[in-house]
Amino acid sequence: MQEIFIMSVPAERIEEILGLKLRTRGMAGLAAAVEKGLPRSALMRAVARAGVTGKARLALLHRIVPSATFKRRTRLKLHESEKTERLARVIALAELLWDDAESAQRFIDTPHAELKNRTPLDCASTELGARQVEDVVMRAIYGLPV
Repeated sequence: MQEIFIMSVPAERIEEILGLKLRTRGMAGLAAAVEKGLPRSALMRAVARAGVTGKARLALLHRIVPSATFKRRTRLKLHESEKTERLARVIALAELLWDDAESAQRFIDTPHAELKNRTPLDCASTELGARQVEDVVMRAIYGLPV
């Protein structure tokens, strides 16, 4: 059985990706913002930070919030906010590993053998998938086989 390493990504990194101004409240402030409903702009910023373009960018955005719904709303529902935060968390973790936005973007959009040849971006569509990505990144950070 494979051991999963859990690392808490600093809330400030996630907040920065989402464009939130909670800097002093940490993870509790981020959780409160997610529960309240993130602004629509947070999703747009996270999708842009993922580095995908064209149809792939729209597909990622609409995988979180359907197109017609996205156009009508200014705030995301709880489940949409959770998906948006999860996407930002995976991006932040990849940026911690690579210390370079372009390298992190390549990592999250490239199929990985440890993820059954799925991309980290695809895996991040579920909480368990995001944890698998976190495990791969943590093993890389600690120099373990990935």
